[in-house]
Amino acid sequence: MNYLAHAYLSFDIPDIAVGNLISDFVKGKKKLDYPVTIGHGIALHRSIDTFTDTHPITSEAKSYFRADYGLYAGPLIDVVYDHFLANDPAQFPDPASLEAFTGRTYEQLASRQDLFPDRFARLFPYMRSQNWLYHYRSREGIYNSFHGLARRATHMPDPKKAFQLFETQYESLKDCYSRFFPSLKDFAFSQLTAVSTIPLGGKN
Repeated sequence: MNYLAHAYLSFDIPDIAVGNLISDFVKGKKKLDYPVTIGHGIALHRSIDTFTDTHPITSEAKSYFRADYGLYAGPLIDVVYDHFLANDPAQFPDPASLEAFTGRTYEQLASRQDLFPDRFARLFPYMRSQNWLYHYRSREGIYNSFHGLARRATHMPDPKKAFQLFETQYESLKDCYSRFFPSLKDFAFSQLTAVSTIPLGGKN
């Protein structure tokens, strides 16, 4: 899953949200340098990614991109899932509720930015000023996200075809999201309870 889903699946717990959002930038034993609750968020992020990446519905969703993008089908689907989450009335009844959630998430992150890994510290001002979490809602936001992914992944093919596939397979991809996300949400909630018992170490 991408940034919006990881933020949402932190269940409005600030330290969990921080850990969940910085997890990809924390390598190896560095996770032990963080307060315990942030460490729980880091672990939750990784559990969510494993559940998502190995789920048969995600494999089905990736199939629409796999022929043209190979292993990059996974990151593309992460972005696609965020789009459908942002437009899911069961999670965000209207644009205002999504806007309120994204603003709250940025505040939670900003309150602990002294703990950000260097790469996330450089990324966060752009995320906040451009409101990435909200703009997954629009097709333009997905177009921009695909191009941003291609800039960071030097061997990824031109993302224009990916956006065309996103549009032509829109309803099929939406169906994959609709069948997958409830089980992911249930998993993340149960995992958050379980992960809080894991002795990650680090600062209190």
